[in-house]
Amino acid sequence: MTIGFAHAELIAVLVAVTGDEPRVMTIRSGNALPSGPFEMGHRTLQSGLREWVQEQTEHPVGYLEQLYTFADRDRNNDIPGGRTISISYLGLVNEQSGAGRPGWHGWYEYFPWEDHRQGRPVVLDEIMARLKAWADADPARRDHRHRRADFTFGLDGGGWNEDLALQRYELLYEAGLVTEAGCAAEANLGRAMFADHRRILATGIARLRAKIKYRPVVFELMPESFTLLQLQRAIEALAGLTLHKQNFRRLIEQQELVEETGGTESETGGRPAKLFRFRHTVLEERALAGTKLPLSRN
Repeated sequence: MTIGFAHAELIAVLVAVTGDEPRVMTIRSGNALPSGPFEMGHRTLQSGLREWVQEQTEHPVGYLEQLYTFADRDRNNDIPGGRTISISYLGLVNEQSGAGRPGWHGWYEYFPWEDHRQGRPVVLDEIMARLKAWADADPARRDHRHRRADFTFGLDGGGWNEDLALQRYELLYEAGLVTEAGCAAEANLGRAMFADHRRILATGIARLRAKIKYRPVVFELMPESFTLLQLQRAIEALAGLTLHKQNFRRLIEQQELVEETGGTESETGGRPAKLFRFRHTVLEERALAGTKLPLSRN
């Protein structure tokens, strides 16, 4: 829909966890998120988005929540003399490879600095060197820029904060270190996306990382039955961090989020593990009252 010079675009960040990896549904060979214009025939914004996802991917969509609305004049301006209003939604799904034409890609293709499960990513050395050069290039703002880089990327004793995924991307954008900001393709950090889609994906990552700490939405991404190790690894995949096994299990048990199914599953290199399912009554209660799934680092 075009009103004056404003064009409203609906964009979906649809997330799955497959094989211990967080994945996002894409189109255009991984270069864009499912999206389309909000049209007069759409009953609501969400129904319009569901129609575009169905048309572009044929993949079923369950849980959806509005993410953010972007309308920056200097970002994603595809209309001469106007602007694009990007209305984004976050959805949690189970990846179905046989459904339609979605292209699934790992989060960390686009944000390789966000995955700390195997330790500090090597790419951070390059990022900090280039941010230092950017900060030093402006003597008047050098100290402020250095402090921002240190805080955002967890340096100088501040510690890594997984919730700052969007702030980190925005700092790289401001420093001109991503293709979307105009840097050369060979100098780009992470995989680029169309228009402002990587920024919107970063917003979805930040929202979900914060949300799993106080609401049990992670169960939307789990199969009907699972082991506690599978649940822990799904949360680790989303957070990009490793969790303390005993503390994680203790808190899950204390909050009575899951119940045993009576079945077991053999896990690599160990004895059969109990299978669990989430308790529907607890999920309904926690959705209202809130709960917290721990991110206790090793």
